[in-house]
Amino acid sequence: MTKRFLATAAFVLLSSTVSATDIGTTFETACPFGDCAAGISLSYLGEFVIPTGHMENGVEFGGISGLDFDAATGHYIAVSDDRSERGPARFYELDVDLDASGLRGVSVVKQVTLKDKNGEPFAARTVDPESIRLGKDGIYWGSEGDGKALLAPFVRVASPDGSFVREFKLPEGFAPTADKSTGIRDNLAFEDLAIAPSGDVFVGVEAALYQDGPKSSLTSGSLSRIVRYDGVTSEPKAEYVYPVSPIPQAATKADGGNDNGMSEMLALDDHRLLAVERSYAQGFGNNIKIMMMDLTDATDVSAIASLAKNDQRVVPARKSQVLDLRAIGLVPDNIEAMSLGKAKDGTDVLILGSDNNFSTSQKTQFYAFKVLSRPQQ
Repeated sequence: MTKRFLATAAFVLLSSTVSATDIGTTFETACPFGDCAAGISLSYLGEFVIPTGHMENGVEFGGISGLDFDAATGHYIAVSDDRSERGPARFYELDVDLDASGLRGVSVVKQVTLKDKNGEPFAARTVDPESIRLGKDGIYWGSEGDGKALLAPFVRVASPDGSFVREFKLPEGFAPTADKSTGIRDNLAFEDLAIAPSGDVFVGVEAALYQDGPKSSLTSGSLSRIVRYDGVTSEPKAEYVYPVSPIPQAATKADGGNDNGMSEMLALDDHRLLAVERSYAQGFGNNIKIMMMDLTDATDVSAIASLAKNDQRVVPARKSQVLDLRAIGLVPDNIEAMSLGKAKDGTDVLILGSDNNFSTSQKTQFYAFKVLSRPQQ
């Protein structure tokens, strides 16, 4: 009954959505960075929407901020960024009804509570889950922390039932500080998590640490750090700079809010990743751009305490835009989740998901694309 309602309600809302993009429309970036071995080609498979307010097992569904594919079940895992306020911090197992002909539905298979180190559900506002990946030894997930409450971000591994397994070491300079001299900015911290085929784990901040410079503005970008971890030892191996772009759209009012940041990453191989640059302009909405980055020649900046007060030569990750959702005729919401996976018929797919912020003015939105080609080693 619940799952049927979910699919039906979402379909009704979806049917009223106007899109200029037809199923099967293809988008190709033949040579990102001028590297034709990095070419990627995608074909649009549709949109599916779950309206804000849907209840699942007595808890409001929403806040989808991370997504990954489980080849063992053919389902997807998705983390909610509910800070244990509407219900316990949790992730979902989702069934995505998708094949080469299009995206038809998304339904909840089960809901799993994330546990703290003591084996208990997280207390309210002690955690902010923002990312999730399926690793070799469990479920990897990240908490953004809370800059105002001086709550440090973290990345942990959980068992399938949500129990704590281990935690990755937080590098120097990331913990929040009361005087905002160093560390994460509030609500602009650990948003991004990716696992490379080698097992290395990449964790990115949405915008620059305080000591590294400003967050993005309409005229300048922001220098986000990406931490590369050894997935076995949980120890940091390197740090790289990802140059977040300036805010692409001004708010419609002079005093309106707007921003831009890196809201997700996805590893294509051991050095190429996709990144979501998600911006918002009050009165306009969201701009969502998918970038490809290459870390091959990027400088390891782990020994540089401040990028803003540095006289060493730093080479950031190369990046190249591969998809602009607005430019292809879509009207994206707050996209924070991205996963490669398999459709029901074995088609290789890329799926994007949005965090509705549990707001009635937003929605939980999924986009699907068939992967026609992707970078070659």
